[in-house]
Amino acid sequence: MYDVHRRVRRIRTGAALLAALLLTTACAADPDPAAAPTPTASGPHGRHGGSTPPPPTPLRDGERFLTLSMPEPYRPAPPAGGTDEYRCFLVDPELTSPAYLTGSQFLPQNVEIVHHAIFFRIEPSEVAAVRRFDAESPGPGWTCFGDAGVGQAAWVAHWAPGVNETLLAPGLGYPMPPGSLLAMQVHYNLLTLGNRPVGTDQSGIRLRLADGRTPLDPLVTALLPAPVELPCAPGEEGELCDRTAALRDVARRFGADAARRTEQIGAACRRGEPAVPGNTQSCDHRVTQPGLVHALAGHMHLLGRSIRIDLNPGTPGARTLLDVPVYNFDDQGTHPLPEPVAVKPGDVYRVTCTHDATLRRRLPQLRDLPPRYVVWGEGTSDEMCLGLVIWSPPS
Repeated sequence: MYDVHRRVRRIRTGAALLAALLLTTACAADPDPAAAPTPTASGPHGRHGGSTPPPPTPLRDGERFLTLSMPEPYRPAPPAGGTDEYRCFLVDPELTSPAYLTGSQFLPQNVEIVHHAIFFRIEPSEVAAVRRFDAESPGPGWTCFGDAGVGQAAWVAHWAPGVNETLLAPGLGYPMPPGSLLAMQVHYNLLTLGNRPVGTDQSGIRLRLADGRTPLDPLVTALLPAPVELPCAPGEEGELCDRTAALRDVARRFGADAARRTEQIGAACRRGEPAVPGNTQSCDHRVTQPGLVHALAGHMHLLGRSIRIDLNPGTPGARTLLDVPVYNFDDQGTHPLPEPVAVKPGDVYRVTCTHDATLRRRLPQLRDLPPRYVVWGEGTSDEMCLGLVIWSPPS
C-alpha cells in the first residue's frame, strides 16, 4: 500500500510526489460500472472562474495577509509538441519568525491556460541548494512534472477549478519555519487555444499567515493515488487504443519517468497483478500513523464521473469520508468534515474513481483528439485518480 502519513520525499526518478507515498496497496477494477448522470461543467476547461477572485474572508485574530507572485511573466512551452507543461517557480515569503499557513487564495493571472497549481514548502536547510538549482535551470523556474522535483518539498496549498479561498479551521495550520520558501507548481494547458498565440502568465497567491508563537495543530497533506485503466469506448479505434502504445505516448510527451510512474502506481495498487481495463478503479492505502482527518478532496480530469474515499471498507466501522457522485472538473474544492475523524495504524483508506471514455466525444476540448486508452498521466487529455487527505498527527 501507499504510506499516506509520511512527508513527501524526493525520488530522483521523477516519480517523487506519488511514488514517495508508497504504502501497502490493493486495487480493484470494475469494467462495467453502473451508468452515472452526465457530469456538470460550469465552463470550458482552461477558462476557470473568471479573472477577478472574490474578496477574501476577513482576517481572524493573529492572522495577516501576504501576497506573492511569480518573479516574472512566463510563456509556457510544453515539451515534445504537447499541450501541457508543469513549471515550478520559487516564491519567498521572507519569514524571519515561525508562522503557520492558515489559508490561501490562488490568484491566477492567465485563467485561459492555468489548469491547476500546487504549493510546496521548501525547508530552510534546503533553500541554498534549491536556489542554485533554480539559477542553473534555463528560463524562469524549472520543469517539474510529478512534483516540485527538489528536496523534501511538502504540499501545503493547492488550487483547482472551483476553488476560491481555502480557509483552514481555527487551531489548524501548516508550519512555516523562518527562512522557508514555497515552490509554486503551475500546470499549464493549451488545449483551448487552438491556433491562437500563447500568452504569458504571472500568477500569484494570497497567503493567510498566523503567528507561530501560538501553537496550532500542524497539518500534513497525504495523497491517495489509484490507477487509471480506461479503454477506448465502443466504436472508437486507433493506434492509441492499444495500452502499450498509449504508455509510449505518455513517455513521449512527459518523459520515461512519467510512464514508469503510471506503472508504479498500478503495480503497487494491484500487488503485482496485471492491469484490468475498466471504467472504475480503486486502491487501498493503509494508515501507519495515528492522527485526525480534518478535510478531503478529490482530483480527476475531464473524463471523471465520480470519486469517493472510504475508511475501513467492508468492516463494521466502515464510513465514507468523501463522496462526489457527480464529479465536476470546475468544482474541485476541499470538503471539511463536520467533525475530525480519528485514524490509527492498520486503518485503511480506499479511493475509488469512475471515468467515462464516451465523454471524449462530447467535450469540445477533447473531441478532436485521437481516441486513446487512458492511463494515469500529467496531461489534460490523460487522467488521474487522486484523493487528498488533510490530517494532523497527535499533538
